[in-house]
Amino acid sequence: MDQFTDLPARVDSLDWPALIEGINTSGCAQTGPLLDESECKEIASWYAEVGRFRSTIDMARYRFGQGEYRYFRDPVPDPITAMRAAFYRQLLPVAREWAFNVGDHAPWPDTFDEWIELCHDGGQQRPTPILLSYGPGDWNALHRDLYGELVFPMQVVIGLDKPHIDYTGGEFMMVEQRARAQSKGTVTVLEQGHSLIFTTRERPVRSARGWSRAPVRHGVSVVKSGARRTLGLVLHDAE
Repeated sequence: MDQFTDLPARVDSLDWPALIEGINTSGCAQTGPLLDESECKEIASWYAEVGRFRSTIDMARYRFGQGEYRYFRDPVPDPITAMRAAFYRQLLPVAREWAFNVGDHAPWPDTFDEWIELCHDGGQQRPTPILLSYGPGDWNALHRDLYGELVFPMQVVIGLDKPHIDYTGGEFMMVEQRARAQSKGTVTVLEQGHSLIFTTRERPVRSARGWSRAPVRHGVSVVKSGARRTLGLVLHDAE
């Protein structure tokens, strides 16, 4: 079987009722397998092909943590574009519902192509898919991937290596600030080939007074050994 075939169908076949329940309840949800081991290795191998990328970020230099990541340049590889569009289509109703709950405008059109065109018209013209590479001692500080005024409220990360085998440590962390309460932390071990859908900036949370906004940040705990590579699919472009 050829690599990367039927990616939209694979995304569509995920257990979306359960995923949406998890996203609405906890702000994040891990899918079942999306990519096989050979596809994960293929994507991870792209990291060495510097010409595929528009920039390389040394996280320590910017006090983002420790480790390195690279932003893809245009044209973004077809498998990545296909997955971004498929996740956008499935998550669009959730995004619109979240905006309705807190009384926000929902700027997201019906298709991913229209949304990216809207981003570009608004000055956000640089692609945001990234490959991240962590080694022993590396970590990623809590942050948000915003990049401009136009933001899609959920994004996706895909594990490319096997936890507990290829690396140890390096758990995905998400911290949610709750209204008039202490923050809530969620830790996820990201399985190889599985994707994790999580909140980009904030999500609506029901309270006694109605809906409130819960700000969210995410990061990665310290990698203790081995190599941890992931593919990040932000669903808006950057200024």
